[in-house]
Amino acid sequence: MQKKKQNVIFGSMKLMLAVAFLAALSITCGKYLAIRGGDVMRFSFENLPILLAGMAFGPIVGIVTGVIADLLGCLLVGYAINPIVTLGAAAIGLCGGVIFRLCKKLPCLPRVGLTVLGAHAVGSVIIKTFGLAKFYAMPFFALMAWRGLNYLIVGVLEFVLLYILFRSTAVTNQLERMKR
Repeated sequence: MQKKKQNVIFGSMKLMLAVAFLAALSITCGKYLAIRGGDVMRFSFENLPILLAGMAFGPIVGIVTGVIADLLGCLLVGYAINPIVTLGAAAIGLCGGVIFRLCKKLPCLPRVGLTVLGAHAVGSVIIKTFGLAKFYAMPFFALMAWRGLNYLIVGVLEFVLLYILFRSTAVTNQLERMKR
């Protein structure tokens, strides 16, 4: 009898391919389809696939998806890699997975809402803003105000999309199949 080797982080090839797809989707949305507002402001859905990875497959998979998407995205587009911003992308995946799991007894609407709010507050508004403020030598709190407004708008749109996905039994059944 041959012992079947399992991927330690992902558990299956299906899940690893799903993470690769979500990271590629994050890169496409964040680096190529974004609406720019200067050097540090960007309206995009780059965090939506990272949130989805954390919510659907857990915090570790969310972290991995965020790190892969940020690092490869920077390399593909030619941005300098900012480790603090990469940490922010990882925090979005981590918070997406942890908050979604902690709120599992709540109905879908508040569960998704709290997850998106918490992940963006920690990862996008605090950590990534700190990294951008240091990198561009900008005042942290002024930048935080602008990015807070940015992620208020983006977060509402991401919340609507994620709520629609997690309300669909077809989508949730497929996500569960990928975990097996």
